[in-house]
Amino acid sequence: METLSLQNKYKLKELELNALLEITQAINNNLPEVSLYKIYEFTLRANLNIKRLALYVLDEYWECKVSYGTHMNCFETPIDPSFFESSSISTINNGRTDVFGEFDCVVPISHKSSVLAMVFVGDVEEEDDEMRKSSMRFIQALSNIIIVAIENKKLARKQLEQEALRKELEIASDVQQFLFPENLPYGMRLKIEASYLPHDRVGGDYYDYIPINKNQFLICIADVSGKGIPAALMMSNFQASLRTLVRQTPNLKEIVEELNYHVLENAKGEKFITSFAAIYDHQLKTLVYVNSGHNPPLLIKRNGHIELLEEGSTVLGAIHPLPFINEGFITDLDDFLLFCYTDGLTETESESGEEYGLDRLMQYFEKNSDKDLRRIHQDIIIELDGFKGRNGYKDDITILSCKIEP
Repeated sequence: METLSLQNKYKLKELELNALLEITQAINNNLPEVSLYKIYEFTLRANLNIKRLALYVLDEYWECKVSYGTHMNCFETPIDPSFFESSSISTINNGRTDVFGEFDCVVPISHKSSVLAMVFVGDVEEEDDEMRKSSMRFIQALSNIIIVAIENKKLARKQLEQEALRKELEIASDVQQFLFPENLPYGMRLKIEASYLPHDRVGGDYYDYIPINKNQFLICIADVSGKGIPAALMMSNFQASLRTLVRQTPNLKEIVEELNYHVLENAKGEKFITSFAAIYDHQLKTLVYVNSGHNPPLLIKRNGHIELLEEGSTVLGAIHPLPFINEGFITDLDDFLLFCYTDGLTETESESGEEYGLDRLMQYFEKNSDKDLRRIHQDIIIELDGFKGRNGYKDDITILSCKIEP
């Protein structure tokens, strides 16, 4: 009898060793997670004769990955949180009426003090308590090998995804930088200055300066709803459309109508763009503009009067055709400052939750409109930085200024 028991123990150890070799080979062959779970089930069910088992694994949430031998369905049953209190192999109360009452014990699977999985085991047919405990320890060891291997797969996959995302962001960031004009005029008659403070590596803001002929030029500032790669691609299409349309027609209303159509076609109504576009004519001393749902730029005239440029249309890309579109038309302009910005500026919040707002911006220009454009941009950025305190910027900030002097 004792000889038979020794033979059984030897046979069990042999089966366990073979199971370990099979699992290790499967892991080394880089089999997918589904295959590893199937090998795990077959090994315990067929080779080691475990009659009833359920394996719950923590991914984003706890989920049953392997189950067999139960009358109730473990795949549709969430794990009972009370089992998380078990730090070692524990018996299960036989009085339970749920699916977990069909098991004899629960085996926690931990790695670096974190519980990654729970194995529920029932009907382990062993000759004595020593062999039974040995089987439980082996199940724990085998499960640990499988779960850690799968965790490593997830980590490797996540690292690959992060690397791919990093490369995509790098490309999108480069694309966005190409959208901005390489050089802006800063002469005696015309000065244009721009500042861009991205909230993330890739934002949704855009500005441009486009010479039309010796007398006319167009400036534009825009903000796309959303951020990241889709926003950068959308702005790339917007820039290409704008520059093509400016070569085809000097009519700003026609340009805006076509831009609205292109944005709607590209975004399918899921995103929209706010924009401000203006054409200045040196000879006629006129400014024609269309504000498409954008923050109204400030026009500061020679006498210090500040005017908000609000005429225009609704946002671009929401509906076609635009329900209305009005051109703003200002004459006798030969000495002025035009200050354009995106909502990230006025919506910057202090530590108490107060927004910087338009009033503070206007108060600044009431006293400082005669300053150099570069100094103005520097002043406002420094003031914003002090205003927000320890708060972070919650959006991109773009500033575009244009100064005409006689």
